[in-house]
Amino acid sequence: MNYFDPKSAAERYAKGRPYFHPQVIKQIKEYLSLKEPVRHALDLGCGTGLSTRALREIAEEVVGLDLSTEMIAQAPKEAQITYAVSSAEEIPIGDNRFDLLTLSSVFHWLDRDRFFPEARRVLRPGGWLVLYDNYFYAQMEENPEFQTWNRDVYLWKYPTPPRNRAAFGAEEAKKQGFHFLATEQYQNTISFSVEGLADYLLTQSNMMAAVEGGQETLADVTIWLKEEIQPLFTLKGESLEQARFLFGGPIFYCKKPFYRGER
Repeated sequence: MNYFDPKSAAERYAKGRPYFHPQVIKQIKEYLSLKEPVRHALDLGCGTGLSTRALREIAEEVVGLDLSTEMIAQAPKEAQITYAVSSAEEIPIGDNRFDLLTLSSVFHWLDRDRFFPEARRVLRPGGWLVLYDNYFYAQMEENPEFQTWNRDVYLWKYPTPPRNRAAFGAEEAKKQGFHFLATEQYQNTISFSVEGLADYLLTQSNMMAAVEGGQETLADVTIWLKEEIQPLFTLKGESLEQARFLFGGPIFYCKKPFYRGER
């Protein structure tokens, strides 16, 4: 099933996902040496629009596409941003339209052999394809025991659903008709309260599989999470109001050749 499609999942996503995207967009801007915004950008798998909104920093007009109608419904309406429901493998837009195409934390869900031809088709010659992820490293700055709990309790009880974990790099990019330019890494930290961390974890695909898949109710899962998390926020008898958690991931830069056969 599409874990991100139900309304309940979209509402949790809009509430619980952190807005880290401007940091990545700033790094993309620096790597591409953008002195001024590109004219047209496309954000695939845009979810509730966080990654799409951030793109306005480097694009005059942005289109956000997502397979979930409910996710799109949660995206805030802003000038120069258009949203539509569509898969990344069948993009309902004409050829050579975009200067930049981005995917944020969605590449591992795609059928790559169907996605890449569509990406080549809608990008103009010389246009950029940028893929990035934001991994939750489960490292709590104030309490190292959180990582053990995440691995041995949380992920044991709610395992991560299958996805395409195959590495991406220059060989596949070339096979799919793109120049592979570079990979960069980045890190960011997010401060959560107990409630905020529970809200974030409820947006992860393993929790969506449990709730939207009908294994458990949202109420029961929420109670369990908060009861499990609270002791980890208690150090030397004092409860922390906020704790800092490490996130980060790769940014992959690719480019569509200007002409067929270009190397």
